[in-house]
Amino acid sequence: MCGITGWVSFERDLTEEADVLESMTRAMAARGPDGAGTWCDRHAALGHRRLSIIDLAGGAQPMTATTPDGTVALTYSGEVYNFAELRGELRRRGHRFHTSSDTEVVLYAYLEWGASFVDRLTGMYAFAVWDGRTEQLLLVRDRLGIKPLYYLPTDDGVLFGSEPKALLAHPAVPRTVDLDGIREIVLGVKTPGAAVWQGMRELLPGHLLTVGRAGLREHTYWRLRALPHTDDRATTCARVRELLRDSVREQLVADVPRCVLVSGGLDSSAIAGFASGGPAERGARLRSFSVDFIGHSEHFVPDAYNINPDAPYVRALAGHLRTDHTDLVLDPAAAADPDVRRACVTARDLPVGRGDLDHSLYLLFQAIKGHSTVALSGEGADEMFGGYWWFHDRTVSEAAGFPWLTAALGTVRQDRPYLPDDLRTALDIPEFAARRYRDAVAETPVLDGESPGQRRARELLHLHLTRSLGGMLDRKDRLSMAVGLEVRVPFCDHRIAEYAFNIPWATHVFDGREKSVLREAARPVVPEAIRARTKSPYPMTHDPRYLRALQDQAREVLATPGHDVFTLVDAGAARRAVETAPESAPHRGRHRLVLEKLLDLHVWLELYRPKLLPG
Repeated sequence: MCGITGWVSFERDLTEEADVLESMTRAMAARGPDGAGTWCDRHAALGHRRLSIIDLAGGAQPMTATTPDGTVALTYSGEVYNFAELRGELRRRGHRFHTSSDTEVVLYAYLEWGASFVDRLTGMYAFAVWDGRTEQLLLVRDRLGIKPLYYLPTDDGVLFGSEPKALLAHPAVPRTVDLDGIREIVLGVKTPGAAVWQGMRELLPGHLLTVGRAGLREHTYWRLRALPHTDDRATTCARVRELLRDSVREQLVADVPRCVLVSGGLDSSAIAGFASGGPAERGARLRSFSVDFIGHSEHFVPDAYNINPDAPYVRALAGHLRTDHTDLVLDPAAAADPDVRRACVTARDLPVGRGDLDHSLYLLFQAIKGHSTVALSGEGADEMFGGYWWFHDRTVSEAAGFPWLTAALGTVRQDRPYLPDDLRTALDIPEFAARRYRDAVAETPVLDGESPGQRRARELLHLHLTRSLGGMLDRKDRLSMAVGLEVRVPFCDHRIAEYAFNIPWATHVFDGREKSVLREAARPVVPEAIRARTKSPYPMTHDPRYLRALQDQAREVLATPGHDVFTLVDAGAARRAVETAPESAPHRGRHRLVLEKLLDLHVWLELYRPKLLPG
């Protein structure tokens, strides 16, 4: 996995800037607890933090290759799952390998095929190649954006890193957040390319960036395309089963202990089932982990979309597959711990405000790290196969707005109850959201002659794959890498995305339910009770003790009324959230949102000291 960073400057000698490079690299320490390395040339400096997964003894980075015309250097994060196949082809072309790592394969693939080699890669990755022969930097990000990569153009080059914190460690980078940056924080939809920090960008999924003396040039090497789907229903289900089985098999390759994350839902159960070979093909016992809260079943309040708790289904899956299972059962006090909030805000570089949804995941990853270094997870299935309830509710799915926000907030106006009136007016979130939504819909590829219903279904799938999935993958990457755990996402294989995107909507729902194709594809490895289960969201605690802890922490913040946080959060709204009984209905929504956002913003301002430009 790892963390990467670097600096290209055509007007200074970077061999004299080793201390700055060390600071940028050190900022990535959590992503790579197993080792660190730097490499400097006159106009390029690369840094690397390593989490050892494949070839533990070899594969140190940055990795270099010496050619008659100059040195080529690579700093690389992620996994290329087809590296063994590529290594075989490169050997046939005369390359000699000195390690067993996929890093060396990536380096030699570049030497052999140049930038076009990205078309041959399958996996999750973000990397930088400095080509001393041409004095050009190449930045590359995987097709679906599983691994993050940020950059900031400078007057004479570029800075880059796996996370903004690496760039912010450079003394010349201002910690400025302007009005659009605040809008990104408030909207809660990850706009492709946006990085919140002024001047900074995130390299788009499926893109590469070249940096030379003439400037920066970005190029798309992959995007979703609308293609005819000619397979019948049975063939479609069989093909999805084959694609998912192959993806899981590829992603189990590692030289360290592995496990799967399970929730008792269809997606993670399918991953676990294919990872274990299914009940008819079991070999060594697969480790599995899940997360729950003390008293969750007692405090669970069913509604139309949260029908039952996860725990019974997790037990059923573990018994069916005979996994070596561990439940991490959290006390609400652990999820409310200010140190955990601080760790999550630091990991994400942003005040996301998801509270126990992030905190519990961080604590789960922390516990898993004591047993495994690689975990497989089920992200991406709902986005690819239409799993969320709002795909199937015409009131929401046909509304002109991001459907998950419309579903969560009950209105396309996207109200945010914590905003002060003046900031609410300046941000104009409804217009910002509408503009971002129109941009997203306009990007959707369609086929000539598609019916309005099929076209809308394609728009919804594209919205989720390009605007919703990125936020989920970023959350998974940041919180897992904060504890040195690599989480792999088999559904996010680009071949699965390409195929699922072009399945007709009538086939996606052929039995009148969500994810009909995936349910059938998973039949051989998933218990019937789980296949028949209605999707349930990631668990959050409704324990009043958690909410009381938030109120206590918010009171401390309110005791300093002059704090900068109150330029972003309305003090009156925060006070009402503190004074309302935690058992009351508003604390299941509006007041809880205010508290979580207040506390996250307070921590973020204390940690990062950003200069806010709200107008």
